[in-house]
Amino acid sequence: MDNSYNILQSEIQTAAAGATPLHMPGHKRRAAPCPGLPYAWDVTETPATDDLHAATGILAAAMARTAALWGAKRTWYLVNGSTVGLLAGIRALTLGRGGTVVAARNCHKAVYHALELCGLGVRWVVPPQDAAFGVYGSVAPAQVAAALDQTPGAACVVVTSPTYEGIVSDIAGIAAVCRARGVPLLVDEAHGAHYLPLAEKYGWRGGAVAAGADLVVQSAHKTLPSLTQTALLHLAGPLADPAAVARQLDVFETSSPSYPLLAALDACTGWLAGEGPAAFAAWAARLGRFDAAAKTLQNIRVLCHGADTLPNHPAFYGCDAGKLLLDIGPKGAAYLRAQGFEPEMVCGGNVLAMTSPCDAEDTLDRLAAALRGYDARHAPAPAPPPLPAPGESVCTLAAAAAAPATAVPLAAAAGRISAEYLWAYPPGVPLLAPGERVDPALPEAAAALEAAGTALRHSAGTAPNALRVLR
Repeated sequence: MDNSYNILQSEIQTAAAGATPLHMPGHKRRAAPCPGLPYAWDVTETPATDDLHAATGILAAAMARTAALWGAKRTWYLVNGSTVGLLAGIRALTLGRGGTVVAARNCHKAVYHALELCGLGVRWVVPPQDAAFGVYGSVAPAQVAAALDQTPGAACVVVTSPTYEGIVSDIAGIAAVCRARGVPLLVDEAHGAHYLPLAEKYGWRGGAVAAGADLVVQSAHKTLPSLTQTALLHLAGPLADPAAVARQLDVFETSSPSYPLLAALDACTGWLAGEGPAAFAAWAARLGRFDAAAKTLQNIRVLCHGADTLPNHPAFYGCDAGKLLLDIGPKGAAYLRAQGFEPEMVCGGNVLAMTSPCDAEDTLDRLAAALRGYDARHAPAPAPPPLPAPGESVCTLAAAAAAPATAVPLAAAAGRISAEYLWAYPPGVPLLAPGERVDPALPEAAAALEAAGTALRHSAGTAPNALRVLR
Protein backbone atom coordinates (compact mmCIF):
# COMPACT_ATOMS: atom_id res chain seq x y z
CA MET A 1 0.00 0.00 0.00
CA ASP A 2 1.29 3.45 -0.92
CA ASN A 3 2.76 5.16 2.16
CA SER A 4 0.95 8.37 1.22
CA TYR A 5 -2.25 6.72 2.45
CA ASN A 6 -0.85 5.95 5.90
CA ILE A 7 -1.71 9.28 7.51
CA LEU A 8 -2.53 7.89 10.93
CA GLN A 9 0.48 5.56 10.92
CA SER A 10 2.77 8.51 10.19
CA GLU A 11 1.18 10.57 12.97
CA ILE A 12 1.55 7.70 15.44
CA GLN A 13 5.21 7.16 14.55
CA THR A 14 5.96 10.85 14.82
CA ALA A 15 4.32 11.04 18.23
CA ALA A 16 6.16 7.93 19.44
CA ALA A 17 9.57 9.00 18.19
CA GLY A 18 9.99 12.01 20.42
CA ALA A 19 9.45 10.51 23.87
CA THR A 20 10.90 7.78 26.06
CA PRO A 21 8.03 5.38 26.82
CA LEU A 22 7.34 5.06 30.54
CA HIS A 23 4.04 3.43 29.64
CA MET A 24 2.59 0.31 28.05
CA PRO A 25 3.20 -1.84 26.04
CA GLY A 26 6.02 -3.72 27.69
CA HIS A 27 8.14 -4.18 24.56
CA LYS A 28 8.88 -0.42 24.79
CA ARG A 29 9.25 -0.32 20.99
CA ARG A 30 12.65 -1.99 21.44
CA ALA A 31 12.03 -5.75 21.76
CA ALA A 32 10.21 -7.20 18.76
CA PRO A 33 7.79 -9.94 19.90
CA CYS A 34 8.48 -11.71 16.61
CA PRO A 35 9.88 -10.64 13.24
CA GLY A 36 7.59 -8.56 11.06
CA LEU A 37 5.27 -7.13 13.71
CA PRO A 38 4.91 -3.30 13.63
CA TYR A 39 6.07 -2.90 17.23
CA ALA A 40 7.66 0.48 16.48
CA TRP A 41 4.21 2.05 16.26
CA ASP A 42 2.41 -0.18 18.75
CA VAL A 43 1.74 2.54 21.31
CA THR A 44 -0.79 3.42 23.97
CA GLU A 45 -3.05 6.39 24.62
CA THR A 46 -1.12 9.61 25.21
CA PRO A 47 -2.02 13.25 24.58
CA ALA A 48 -0.30 12.99 21.19
CA THR A 49 -1.76 9.61 20.13
CA ASP A 50 -5.36 10.31 21.24
CA ASP A 51 -7.83 7.95 22.95
CA LEU A 52 -10.24 5.84 20.89
CA HIS A 53 -12.94 6.05 23.57
CA ALA A 54 -12.71 9.86 23.87
CA ALA A 55 -11.15 10.83 20.57
CA THR A 56 -10.44 14.50 19.93
CA GLY A 57 -7.15 14.37 18.02
CA ILE A 58 -5.59 12.14 15.38
CA LEU A 59 -8.07 9.27 15.87
CA ALA A 60 -11.05 11.62 15.64
CA ALA A 61 -9.65 13.02 12.38
CA ALA A 62 -9.07 9.52 10.99
CA MET A 63 -12.63 8.38 11.79
CA ALA A 64 -14.01 11.56 10.24
CA ARG A 65 -12.12 10.76 7.01
CA THR A 66 -13.72 7.31 6.96
CA ALA A 67 -17.21 8.64 7.70
CA ALA A 68 -16.92 11.07 4.79
CA LEU A 69 -15.87 8.33 2.38
CA TRP A 70 -18.86 6.13 3.27
CA GLY A 71 -21.28 9.04 3.58
CA ALA A 72 -22.02 8.36 7.26
CA LYS A 73 -22.89 10.95 9.86
CA ARG A 74 -20.32 9.42 12.18
CA THR A 75 -18.01 6.40 12.12
CA TRP A 76 -16.33 4.54 14.95
CA TYR A 77 -13.24 2.39 14.41
CA LEU A 78 -13.59 -1.09 15.93
CA VAL A 79 -10.67 -3.30 16.93
CA ASN A 80 -12.76 -6.22 18.24
CA GLY A 81 -14.33 -7.02 14.88
CA SER A 82 -17.94 -6.59 13.85
CA THR A 83 -18.89 -8.55 16.96
CA VAL A 84 -18.29 -5.56 19.24
CA GLY A 85 -20.23 -3.29 16.90
CA LEU A 86 -23.24 -5.61 17.05
CA LEU A 87 -23.05 -5.95 20.83
CA ALA A 88 -22.72 -2.21 21.41
CA GLY A 89 -25.20 -1.22 18.70
CA ILE A 90 -27.97 -3.50 19.92
CA ARG A 91 -27.44 -2.43 23.51
CA ALA A 92 -27.49 1.26 22.56
CA LEU A 93 -30.68 0.94 20.51
CA THR A 94 -32.61 -1.04 23.12
CA LEU A 95 -31.84 0.77 26.38
CA GLY A 96 -35.05 2.41 27.52
CA ARG A 97 -36.94 1.45 24.36
CA GLY A 98 -38.45 -1.90 25.34
CA GLY A 99 -37.46 -5.47 25.94
CA THR A 100 -38.12 -7.05 22.54
CA VAL A 101 -36.43 -6.71 19.16
CA VAL A 102 -37.37 -7.86 15.68
CA ALA A 103 -34.49 -9.72 14.08
CA ALA A 104 -33.81 -11.88 11.04
CA ARG A 105 -33.44 -15.53 12.05
CA ASN A 106 -30.31 -15.83 9.87
CA CYS A 107 -28.32 -13.31 11.91
CA HIS A 108 -24.78 -14.16 13.01
CA LYS A 109 -24.32 -15.70 16.45
CA ALA A 110 -22.99 -12.34 17.72
CA VAL A 111 -26.52 -10.92 17.41
CA TYR A 112 -27.87 -13.83 19.47
CA HIS A 113 -25.19 -13.22 22.07
CA ALA A 114 -26.17 -9.55 22.27
CA LEU A 115 -29.81 -10.51 22.82
CA GLU A 116 -28.75 -13.01 25.46
CA LEU A 117 -26.45 -10.62 27.31
CA CYS A 118 -29.07 -7.86 27.30
CA GLY A 119 -31.90 -10.19 28.39
CA LEU A 120 -33.99 -9.24 25.37
CA GLY A 121 -36.93 -11.03 23.85
CA VAL A 122 -37.06 -11.45 20.09
CA ARG A 123 -39.59 -11.88 17.33
CA TRP A 124 -37.79 -13.70 14.54
CA VAL A 125 -38.28 -12.93 10.88
CA VAL A 126 -37.46 -16.13 8.98
CA PRO A 127 -36.26 -15.49 5.41
CA PRO A 128 -37.43 -17.92 2.74
CA GLN A 129 -35.04 -20.69 1.78
CA ASP A 130 -33.46 -21.17 -1.62
CA ALA A 131 -33.95 -24.83 -2.46
CA ALA A 132 -31.26 -24.93 -5.15
CA PHE A 133 -28.37 -24.03 -2.84
CA GLY A 134 -29.89 -24.65 0.59
CA VAL A 135 -29.33 -21.12 1.89
CA TYR A 136 -31.54 -18.41 3.34
CA GLY A 137 -32.87 -15.80 0.93
CA SER A 138 -33.60 -12.12 1.45
CA VAL A 139 -35.63 -10.53 4.22
CA ALA A 140 -38.58 -8.72 2.61
CA PRO A 141 -39.82 -5.32 3.82
CA ALA A 142 -43.32 -6.83 4.11
CA GLN A 143 -41.97 -9.43 6.55
CA VAL A 144 -40.47 -6.71 8.72
CA ALA A 145 -43.69 -4.69 8.59
CA ALA A 146 -45.75 -7.72 9.66
CA ALA A 147 -43.34 -8.50 12.51
CA LEU A 148 -43.47 -4.90 13.76
CA ASP A 149 -47.27 -4.93 13.59
CA GLN A 150 -47.19 -8.04 15.80
CA THR A 151 -44.65 -6.51 18.21
CA PRO A 152 -45.92 -3.18 19.55
CA GLY A 153 -43.09 -1.37 21.27
CA ALA A 154 -40.30 -3.22 19.50
CA ALA A 155 -36.99 -1.62 20.44
CA CYS A 156 -35.22 -2.08 17.11
CA VAL A 157 -34.91 -4.21 13.97
CA VAL A 158 -31.76 -6.18 13.11
CA VAL A 159 -31.10 -7.73 9.68
CA THR A 160 -28.05 -9.11 7.87
CA SER A 161 -27.27 -7.96 4.32
CA PRO A 162 -25.35 -9.20 2.46
CA THR A 163 -25.33 -12.60 4.10
CA TYR A 164 -22.26 -14.81 4.34
CA GLU A 165 -23.25 -16.34 1.00
CA GLY A 166 -23.80 -12.89 -0.55
CA ILE A 167 -27.61 -12.62 -0.49
CA VAL A 168 -28.75 -8.99 -0.39
CA SER A 169 -32.01 -7.66 1.05
CA ASP A 170 -33.97 -4.54 0.13
CA ILE A 171 -32.48 -2.38 2.88
CA ALA A 172 -33.99 0.84 1.55
CA GLY A 173 -37.45 -0.75 1.70
CA ILE A 174 -36.84 -2.14 5.19
CA ALA A 175 -35.47 1.23 6.37
CA ALA A 176 -38.63 2.95 5.09
CA VAL A 177 -40.81 0.49 7.01
CA CYS A 178 -38.83 1.08 10.20
CA ARG A 179 -38.70 4.86 9.80
CA ALA A 180 -42.49 5.05 9.32
CA ARG A 181 -42.92 3.33 12.69
CA GLY A 182 -40.14 5.19 14.50
CA VAL A 183 -38.17 1.99 15.12
CA PRO A 184 -34.38 2.12 14.61
CA LEU A 185 -32.76 -0.27 12.13
CA LEU A 186 -29.36 -1.92 12.62
CA VAL A 187 -27.86 -3.69 9.62
CA ASP A 188 -25.14 -6.28 10.02
CA GLU A 189 -23.22 -5.48 6.84
CA ALA A 190 -20.09 -7.29 8.01
CA HIS A 191 -19.69 -8.86 4.59
CA GLY A 192 -20.46 -5.63 2.74
CA ALA A 193 -17.80 -3.11 3.73
CA HIS A 194 -17.23 -2.65 -0.01
CA TYR A 195 -20.72 -1.09 -0.34
CA LEU A 196 -19.74 2.56 -0.37
CA PRO A 197 -20.51 5.41 -2.79
CA LEU A 198 -17.43 5.02 -4.99
CA ALA A 199 -18.35 1.36 -5.67
CA GLU A 200 -21.87 2.05 -6.92
CA LYS A 201 -20.91 2.68 -10.55
CA TYR A 202 -19.14 -0.70 -10.64
CA GLY A 203 -22.19 -2.68 -9.53
CA TRP A 204 -22.18 -2.64 -5.71
CA ARG A 205 -25.37 -0.68 -5.03
CA GLY A 206 -27.82 -0.66 -2.16
CA GLY A 207 -25.46 -0.33 0.79
CA ALA A 208 -27.06 0.15 4.18
CA VAL A 209 -25.47 3.54 4.89
CA ALA A 210 -26.92 5.06 1.72
CA ALA A 211 -30.21 3.23 2.33
CA GLY A 212 -30.72 5.06 5.62
CA ALA A 213 -30.16 2.39 8.27
CA ASP A 214 -29.61 3.95 11.67
CA LEU A 215 -26.55 1.87 12.52
CA VAL A 216 -24.41 -0.19 10.12
CA VAL A 217 -21.68 -2.61 11.16
CA GLN A 218 -19.00 -3.58 8.60
CA SER A 219 -15.93 -5.80 8.75
CA ALA A 220 -13.28 -3.91 6.81
CA HIS A 221 -10.99 -6.93 6.85
CA LYS A 222 -13.40 -9.26 5.05
CA THR A 223 -13.33 -7.67 1.59
CA LEU A 224 -11.07 -4.63 1.86
CA PRO A 225 -7.32 -4.15 2.46
CA SER A 226 -7.31 -4.04 6.25
CA LEU A 227 -6.15 -6.31 9.04
CA THR A 228 -8.18 -9.11 10.61
CA GLN A 229 -10.25 -7.86 13.55
CA THR A 230 -10.73 -4.37 12.09
CA ALA A 231 -14.30 -3.17 11.58
CA LEU A 232 -16.44 -0.05 11.32
CA LEU A 233 -19.63 1.12 13.00
CA HIS A 234 -21.46 3.81 11.02
CA LEU A 235 -24.24 6.06 12.25
CA ALA A 236 -26.39 6.92 9.24
CA GLY A 237 -29.99 7.44 10.38
CA PRO A 238 -31.71 9.70 12.92
CA LEU A 239 -32.90 7.15 15.45
CA ALA A 240 -29.57 6.19 17.03
CA ASP A 241 -28.07 8.32 19.83
CA PRO A 242 -24.31 8.72 19.21
CA ALA A 243 -23.66 9.25 22.91
CA ALA A 244 -25.39 5.96 23.74
CA VAL A 245 -23.37 4.16 21.05
CA ALA A 246 -20.10 5.59 22.36
CA ARG A 247 -21.04 4.58 25.90
CA GLN A 248 -21.74 0.99 24.88
CA LEU A 249 -18.53 0.75 22.87
CA ASP A 250 -16.77 1.81 26.06
CA VAL A 251 -18.50 -1.12 27.80
CA PHE A 252 -17.92 -3.86 25.22
CA GLU A 253 -14.71 -2.89 23.43
CA THR A 254 -11.21 -3.23 24.80
CA SER A 255 -9.85 -0.23 26.67
CA SER A 256 -6.43 -0.99 25.12
CA PRO A 257 -7.07 -0.66 21.39
CA SER A 258 -4.32 -1.73 19.01
CA TYR A 259 -2.81 1.22 17.19
CA PRO A 260 -1.58 -0.94 14.29
CA LEU A 261 -5.20 -2.02 13.78
CA LEU A 262 -6.42 1.58 13.97
CA ALA A 263 -3.76 2.64 11.48
CA ALA A 264 -4.86 -0.17 9.17
CA LEU A 265 -8.41 1.21 9.09
CA ASP A 266 -7.22 4.71 8.25
CA ALA A 267 -4.85 3.36 5.59
CA CYS A 268 -7.71 1.35 4.11
CA THR A 269 -9.73 4.57 3.89
CA GLY A 270 -6.83 6.31 2.14
CA TRP A 271 -6.35 3.42 -0.28
CA LEU A 272 -10.05 3.45 -1.18
CA ALA A 273 -10.01 7.20 -1.77
CA GLY A 274 -6.93 6.98 -3.97
CA GLU A 275 -6.95 3.56 -5.61
CA GLY A 276 -10.56 2.54 -5.03
CA PRO A 277 -12.15 3.53 -8.36
CA ALA A 278 -9.49 1.76 -10.43
CA ALA A 279 -9.46 -1.25 -8.09
CA PHE A 280 -13.25 -1.66 -8.16
CA ALA A 281 -13.29 -1.32 -11.96
CA ALA A 282 -10.65 -4.05 -12.24
CA TRP A 283 -12.53 -6.23 -9.72
CA ALA A 284 -15.74 -5.91 -11.75
CA ALA A 285 -13.84 -6.79 -14.92
CA ARG A 286 -12.32 -9.90 -13.33
CA LEU A 287 -15.74 -11.01 -12.12
CA GLY A 288 -17.15 -10.35 -15.59
CA ARG A 289 -14.57 -12.66 -17.16
CA PHE A 290 -15.31 -15.31 -14.55
CA ASP A 291 -19.04 -14.97 -15.20
CA ALA A 292 -18.50 -15.52 -18.93
CA ALA A 293 -16.29 -18.55 -18.28
CA ALA A 294 -18.83 -20.01 -15.84
CA LYS A 295 -21.43 -20.11 -18.61
CA THR A 296 -19.54 -23.08 -20.12
CA LEU A 297 -19.87 -25.22 -16.97
CA GLN A 298 -22.25 -28.15 -17.34
CA ASN A 299 -22.19 -29.85 -13.93
CA ILE A 300 -21.07 -27.13 -11.54
CA ARG A 301 -23.40 -24.32 -10.55
CA VAL A 302 -22.16 -20.95 -9.29
CA LEU A 303 -24.80 -18.93 -7.47
CA CYS A 304 -25.97 -16.04 -9.66
CA HIS A 305 -23.04 -16.50 -12.05
CA GLY A 306 -22.76 -18.08 -15.46
CA ALA A 307 -25.94 -19.88 -16.44
CA ASP A 308 -27.37 -19.37 -12.94
CA THR A 309 -29.04 -15.96 -12.81
CA LEU A 310 -30.92 -13.95 -10.20
CA PRO A 311 -34.39 -14.72 -11.67
CA ASN A 312 -33.71 -18.40 -10.91
CA HIS A 313 -33.91 -17.53 -7.22
CA PRO A 314 -37.26 -15.94 -6.29
CA ALA A 315 -36.18 -15.86 -2.63
CA PHE A 316 -33.43 -13.34 -3.45
CA TYR A 317 -33.78 -9.57 -3.75
CA GLY A 318 -30.17 -9.34 -4.91
CA CYS A 319 -26.85 -11.14 -4.85
CA ASP A 320 -23.32 -9.79 -4.26
CA ALA A 321 -21.23 -10.51 -7.35
CA GLY A 322 -18.07 -10.74 -5.25
CA LYS A 323 -19.18 -13.94 -3.49
CA LEU A 324 -18.77 -17.14 -5.52
CA LEU A 325 -20.88 -19.91 -3.99
CA LEU A 326 -19.92 -23.12 -5.80
CA ASP A 327 -22.12 -26.21 -5.78
CA ILE A 328 -19.31 -28.77 -5.96
CA GLY A 329 -19.23 -30.49 -2.56
CA PRO A 330 -16.32 -31.56 -0.29
CA LYS A 331 -14.59 -33.51 -3.10
CA GLY A 332 -14.65 -30.39 -5.21
CA ALA A 333 -13.13 -28.43 -2.33
CA ALA A 334 -10.34 -31.01 -2.05
CA TYR A 335 -9.74 -30.68 -5.81
CA LEU A 336 -9.47 -26.88 -5.52
CA ARG A 337 -6.99 -27.23 -2.67
CA ALA A 338 -4.93 -29.58 -4.81
CA GLN A 339 -4.94 -26.86 -7.48
CA GLY A 340 -3.58 -24.34 -4.98
CA PHE A 341 -6.83 -22.61 -3.93
CA GLU A 342 -8.01 -22.37 -0.31
CA PRO A 343 -11.75 -21.59 -0.16
CA GLU A 344 -13.37 -19.56 2.57
CA MET A 345 -15.90 -22.24 3.50
CA VAL A 346 -16.89 -25.84 2.82
CA CYS A 347 -20.40 -26.45 4.15
CA GLY A 348 -22.24 -29.48 2.83
CA GLY A 349 -22.34 -29.26 -0.94
CA ASN A 350 -21.48 -25.56 -0.97
CA VAL A 351 -17.97 -24.19 -1.30
CA LEU A 352 -17.59 -20.43 -0.86
CA ALA A 353 -14.88 -18.52 -2.67
CA MET A 354 -14.58 -14.91 -1.47
CA THR A 355 -13.13 -12.33 -3.83
CA SER A 356 -12.06 -8.74 -3.24
CA PRO A 357 -10.64 -5.75 -5.12
CA CYS A 358 -7.20 -6.98 -4.02
CA ASP A 359 -7.17 -10.35 -5.82
CA ALA A 360 -4.38 -10.91 -8.33
CA GLU A 361 -5.37 -10.12 -11.91
CA ASP A 362 -5.33 -13.80 -12.92
CA THR A 363 -6.86 -15.37 -9.79
CA LEU A 364 -10.40 -15.75 -11.09
CA ASP A 365 -9.20 -16.79 -14.55
CA ARG A 366 -7.22 -19.62 -12.93
CA LEU A 367 -10.21 -20.53 -10.75
CA ALA A 368 -12.45 -20.73 -13.82
CA ALA A 369 -9.92 -22.99 -15.55
CA ALA A 370 -9.75 -25.27 -12.50
CA LEU A 371 -13.53 -25.48 -12.34
CA ARG A 372 -13.70 -26.41 -16.03
CA GLY A 373 -11.25 -29.25 -15.36
CA TYR A 374 -13.37 -30.55 -12.48
CA ASP A 375 -16.63 -30.00 -14.36
CA ALA A 376 -15.55 -32.26 -17.22
CA ARG A 377 -14.96 -35.25 -14.95
CA HIS A 378 -17.73 -35.08 -12.35
CA ALA A 379 -21.50 -35.39 -12.30
CA PRO A 380 -23.66 -32.65 -10.76
CA ALA A 381 -23.69 -32.58 -6.96
CA PRO A 382 -26.85 -33.85 -5.26
CA ALA A 383 -29.45 -31.34 -4.10
CA PRO A 384 -28.54 -29.84 -0.71
CA PRO A 385 -30.54 -30.87 2.36
CA PRO A 386 -32.93 -28.16 3.52
CA LEU A 387 -32.10 -26.08 6.55
CA PRO A 388 -34.07 -27.26 9.59
CA ALA A 389 -37.03 -25.09 10.49
CA PRO A 390 -36.46 -22.89 13.55
CA GLY A 391 -38.25 -24.09 16.65
CA GLU A 392 -40.87 -22.16 18.56
CA SER A 393 -39.38 -19.61 20.96
CA VAL A 394 -40.67 -20.49 24.44
CA CYS A 395 -38.52 -18.16 26.57
CA THR A 396 -35.73 -15.66 26.16
CA LEU A 397 -32.21 -16.68 25.25
CA ALA A 398 -30.94 -15.42 28.60
CA ALA A 399 -33.52 -17.33 30.64
CA ALA A 400 -32.85 -20.59 28.80
CA ALA A 401 -29.07 -20.23 28.98
CA ALA A 402 -29.24 -19.73 32.78
CA ALA A 403 -31.83 -22.39 33.61
CA PRO A 404 -30.98 -25.88 34.97
CA ALA A 405 -30.34 -28.21 32.05
CA THR A 406 -29.36 -31.75 31.23
CA ALA A 407 -27.92 -33.51 28.19
CA VAL A 408 -30.13 -35.95 26.29
CA PRO A 409 -29.54 -37.88 23.05
CA LEU A 410 -30.26 -35.60 20.10
CA ALA A 411 -32.67 -38.16 18.69
CA ALA A 412 -34.71 -37.93 21.92
CA ALA A 413 -34.69 -34.13 22.16
CA ALA A 414 -37.80 -33.46 20.05
CA GLY A 415 -40.27 -31.30 21.93
CA ARG A 416 -37.75 -30.32 24.63
CA ILE A 417 -36.54 -26.74 25.17
CA SER A 418 -32.95 -26.20 24.07
CA ALA A 419 -30.45 -24.83 26.57
CA GLU A 420 -27.67 -24.37 24.00
CA TYR A 421 -26.87 -23.24 20.47
CA LEU A 422 -26.42 -25.56 17.51
CA TRP A 423 -24.77 -24.09 14.43
CA ALA A 424 -22.50 -24.64 11.47
CA TYR A 425 -19.42 -22.46 11.61
CA PRO A 426 -18.95 -20.85 9.23
CA PRO A 427 -21.38 -19.16 8.67
CA GLY A 428 -22.22 -19.05 12.39
CA VAL A 429 -26.02 -18.81 12.03
CA PRO A 430 -27.70 -20.89 14.77
CA LEU A 431 -29.90 -23.74 13.58
CA LEU A 432 -31.20 -23.96 17.14
CA ALA A 433 -30.97 -21.43 19.96
CA PRO A 434 -31.55 -21.53 23.73
CA GLY A 435 -35.23 -21.16 24.55
CA GLU A 436 -36.45 -22.78 21.33
CA ARG A 437 -38.47 -25.97 21.30
CA VAL A 438 -36.69 -28.69 19.35
CA ASP A 439 -38.60 -29.41 16.16
CA PRO A 440 -39.20 -33.15 15.59
CA ALA A 441 -37.47 -32.84 12.20
CA LEU A 442 -34.26 -31.35 13.65
CA PRO A 443 -32.36 -34.56 14.48
CA GLU A 444 -32.87 -35.95 10.99
CA ALA A 445 -32.10 -32.60 9.36
CA ALA A 446 -28.89 -32.25 11.43
CA ALA A 447 -27.84 -35.77 10.46
CA ALA A 448 -28.46 -34.97 6.78
CA LEU A 449 -26.33 -31.83 7.00
CA GLU A 450 -23.47 -33.71 8.67
CA ALA A 451 -23.71 -36.52 6.11
CA ALA A 452 -23.35 -33.86 3.40
CA GLY A 453 -20.14 -32.64 5.00
CA THR A 454 -21.39 -29.83 7.26
CA ALA A 455 -19.60 -29.67 10.62
CA LEU A 456 -22.10 -28.72 13.35
CA ARG A 457 -21.02 -27.13 16.62
CA HIS A 458 -22.77 -27.26 19.98
CA SER A 459 -22.10 -24.37 22.36
CA ALA A 460 -22.26 -26.67 25.39
CA GLY A 461 -19.87 -29.21 23.93
CA THR A 462 -22.43 -31.98 23.48
CA ALA A 463 -21.61 -32.68 19.81
CA PRO A 464 -22.32 -34.74 17.90
CA ASN A 465 -25.12 -36.88 19.32
CA ALA A 466 -26.48 -35.05 22.37
CA LEU A 467 -28.15 -31.77 23.21
CA ARG A 468 -28.53 -29.84 26.46
CA VAL A 469 -32.18 -29.15 27.18
CA LEU A 470 -34.04 -27.58 30.08
CA ARG A 471 -34.84 -30.00 32.86
